[in-house]
Amino acid sequence: MKVVITGGAGFLGSCLARKLAARGRLVGTSGKEERLDEIVLFDTVAGPRIDGGIKVTSVVGDLADAAQVGRLIDRDVGAIFHLAAVVSGGAEADFDLGYRVNLDGTRYILEAAKAIGTKPRLLFTSSVAVFGGKIPIMVSDDVPLTPQTSYGIQKVIGELLVNDYSRKGYVDGRSVRLPTIVVRPGKPNRAASSFASGIIREPLMGVDAICPVPGTTRMPLMSPRRVVDAFLAVLEAPTSVFGATRAMTLPSLSATVDEMLAALGRVAGAGTVKRVRFQIDPLIDRMVGSWPQATDSALARRVGVQTDASLDDIIKSFIEDDLGGKPVL
Repeated sequence: MKVVITGGAGFLGSCLARKLAARGRLVGTSGKEERLDEIVLFDTVAGPRIDGGIKVTSVVGDLADAAQVGRLIDRDVGAIFHLAAVVSGGAEADFDLGYRVNLDGTRYILEAAKAIGTKPRLLFTSSVAVFGGKIPIMVSDDVPLTPQTSYGIQKVIGELLVNDYSRKGYVDGRSVRLPTIVVRPGKPNRAASSFASGIIREPLMGVDAICPVPGTTRMPLMSPRRVVDAFLAVLEAPTSVFGATRAMTLPSLSATVDEMLAALGRVAGAGTVKRVRFQIDPLIDRMVGSWPQATDSALARRVGVQTDASLDDIIKSFIEDDLGGKPVL
């Protein structure tokens, strides 16, 4: 079986590819575990080298090119992880680009899957940005979708498309609404929530960081380890567990910025916290403030999705996975 990962050169895409390469098997169109023959990483840049006994192919291209996406997905593809997107801040800043990639690109993926006629399994990464405005502190799957940004609206449309293509039997789709993922390595991106990684990552690397929201800002958080495990659990969940919608809100660990910094101090010392300076950005503060503060899902838990044990564990896992086991102070 072949697996396609859009956004495969990105952080989560490459983490997922490594996990799949180590596993060697995945539930496919048969509803049973199948041997993986090839993993295809599709992105705007070449994907990383993935070691293991499975062929990993990197394809550079444009998600909004329908013909290229059509060539990407052939009858050997049993599963698609659609992670690629223009992130929240980028989609808000460039209206046309956000819709071209996040809406048109998602439609082209679904059309390509429909064309092969084998009903591949498909996982679409949505976002808690589908919620907004006057919402409860704890958001679950039954809370109405009221996005306050173009990005959130694009993700809602994506969820509805996955529902409809699944209803018609063209794909076996499922959508996961991601909370803020921390800690991401590398440079900050244009996601409005990017600072949540930066205020931990940069101090651990001996670099000053700016926090654009107040310390009282509360966010739903999930570590990269847990989110990759969630991708696999949801993709492999039996089709029978889904009802009228194929979407679920991933459960998260809820914390304020102040609590995140306190955990940073516990793990790496008070000196790291002093590297964080508050400088409020009204646009980011407004966007993040419109999102849920906490998330949960009975369905996600039923299929085996787990939350992180603590903020300290999230920070320690970043140090282990990306900093060689110790901070660069």
